[in-house]
Amino acid sequence: MHKFADRMFITLSLAALMFTLLMLFALLVDVFVDGVTRLNGQFLTSFPSRKPEEAGILAALVGSVSLITLTAAIAVPLGVGSAVYLEQYAKRSRFNALMDINIGTLAGVPSIIYGLLGLALFVRVLALDRSLISGALTLSLLILPIIIIASREAIRVVPTSLQDGAFAIGATRSQVIRRIVFPLALPGILTGIILALSRAIGETAPLIAIGALTYIAFLPDSLSSPFTAMPIQIFNWVSRPQEAFHANAAAGIILLLAITLLFNAVAICTRNHFYKISAHCS
Repeated sequence: MHKFADRMFITLSLAALMFTLLMLFALLVDVFVDGVTRLNGQFLTSFPSRKPEEAGILAALVGSVSLITLTAAIAVPLGVGSAVYLEQYAKRSRFNALMDINIGTLAGVPSIIYGLLGLALFVRVLALDRSLISGALTLSLLILPIIIIASREAIRVVPTSLQDGAFAIGATRSQVIRRIVFPLALPGILTGIILALSRAIGETAPLIAIGALTYIAFLPDSLSSPFTAMPIQIFNWVSRPQEAFHANAAAGIILLLAITLLFNAVAICTRNHFYKISAHCS
């Protein structure tokens, strides 16, 4: 009876996986067919236009790259530093237990809530307006719990015997963290960062909530500049009735997927490099 139930579960799981892959493949083929003809130099180097054949994605492309770079610069040090503190320095207490629960809860909060928080805190209270820094801070709040959770899990799997041995020969806690814990945990930390930034680069709802623009004919030149991003530009084109704009949206989707895959490939190669180093050290 148990073997039959296990086989049924495996069969249903494989069927669900195959169905999902087929639907994803069909969607990608449809997008590729619609948008590949628009992927040219004019599309990549032109600003948005009311004429679909003249519209380009330059402002959104530069905005997304600037946004994700600034988001990483803010969220990664804060997230990894918080994980190190919670795992290596924080003592067991009710407050820290409550903090653990809240971090886990924040990781599952819908992204639109973070957008409303960014609108209230960064745009209005701190008077940063609808600027690039407001968008980056909002996305940083969105991915911060993911980085903290992944980093803490990576730190927990570092063998305590290595840390105890280092303490036994007189190493300080900061030395143990720098030379043992962090190098061995780095592959897992990078995995969490990859997942977090991959989510951030495709987010639309928080940026719309804080008032990111959908039509920009210039590039952001400072942290206080207005901005747009590729998901917002794609959403704007999809909402237009003309078929030519839908082709532009498909081309934008292809470009966004390519950037995400390239970013992930570089990050995964870096993670694997450090994984080999940590495996050699251990």
